[in-house]
Amino acid sequence: MRADLALIGFGNVGRRFARLLDERRDWLSLDYDLDCRVVSISTGRHGSIANASGVDAVDLAGVLDRDPMSRLGDAGNSFDAIRALADSPADLKIAVETTLLDIGAGQPATDHVRAALQAGCHVVTANKGPAAFAYEELSALAADRGVSFLFEGAVMDGIPVFNLVRDTLPAVEIRGFRGVINSTTNHILTAIEEGESFDGALARMQAEGIAEADPSLDVDGWDAAAKTSALANVLLRARMTPQAVEREGIGHATARLAMAARARGTRVRLVASARRSANGIAASVRPVELPDTDLLASLRGMANALVLETDLLGDVAICQLSGGLTMTAYALITDLLTIRRGQR
Repeated sequence: MRADLALIGFGNVGRRFARLLDERRDWLSLDYDLDCRVVSISTGRHGSIANASGVDAVDLAGVLDRDPMSRLGDAGNSFDAIRALADSPADLKIAVETTLLDIGAGQPATDHVRAALQAGCHVVTANKGPAAFAYEELSALAADRGVSFLFEGAVMDGIPVFNLVRDTLPAVEIRGFRGVINSTTNHILTAIEEGESFDGALARMQAEGIAEADPSLDVDGWDAAAKTSALANVLLRARMTPQAVEREGIGHATARLAMAARARGTRVRLVASARRSANGIAASVRPVELPDTDLLASLRGMANALVLETDLLGDVAICQLSGGLTMTAYALITDLLTIRRGQR
C-alpha cells in the first residue's frame, strides 16, 4: 500500500523522521506492506517544495544540516502542502506535523491539523499543542472525516502512552496520573543534587543541546503543563488548556530545596499530575519533595516516568530511561503503522 506524506515543519524532529523512514523502508514494506513517499515539505523558515512524483527528503535534510540558511524551494505555506497531499491518488494520505510548540494558543499546529483533517488526510504529530488545546474538536473532526489524528510523540517521545491505554487497556478507567515528564528539568535537578549550581547546570544543559537557548518553556513548567493538558484531555476527557494547569517551575529556590531534601534523604522532582474528583479535574505542575522510595524520586538525568491510576489495575507505571530525536521520530513511525493496521 502506498502512503504519500506531507511534512509540515522540517526541523530537527522532521529531518530525523525523514531519515528514520528511509532507514526502515524495507522493514515497513516487508512487515506492513507500506511504501511511504514524501510529496511535499513546508516550513516557515526554509520555504516549501512539492512534487507529485516524490521529494527526496533525506537529501534535503542533509542540505539544511550543512547550511541552515538554505531554502527548500519557493516561498509557500503549509496549507499549499496539505492541498498538494489531498490531491494525491495514494491509498493513504498522511500529514506529518512537527512544528514548534506555541504555548499561548497551540498555533499554527492546531490549524495545520484541522486543515489536513478537513481535506480528508490522516494526521500524525509530535506537537503537544493540538492535543493540549483542541483535542476534542480535532478528534471529532477526524471521526467525521473517517481519518486518524495521532500524537504518540507528544509526551514521552516514542514510549507508548496513548497507544498503551487505547490498545491494551480496554474497559479500564483512568482516574488520574502523576509523573516526571520534562527531561530538561529532571536533568537539572539531579545535577544540582550532585553539587552543581542551578545556573551552572542549566548552562551545561544548553551547551550539550539538552536545553534550548531559551529554556523558559522547560524551567518555567510550560512544557510540562502542555503535556499535562494533553494527557488530561485524552485520558480524563478534561477539556482543558495548559493555562488551566496550576504551574510552578524550577529556579534558584528549588535548587536550595533540592539540596536540603537530599540531606534529609528525599528528592525534589518537577511532578505533573491530574486527577478526577467530585469537583472536577485538578491538574498541576510543581516541584514536590518525594521519599527516596518513590519511583519518581529515583529518576535521574533524562529519565521520565508516568504513573496511571486505574480502577481495575491499580497503579500502572511507564518509564523512559532516555530520550531524544530518534525516539520522537520513532513515535511518528508508530503512528503511521497504527494507521496502516487500521486499513487492514
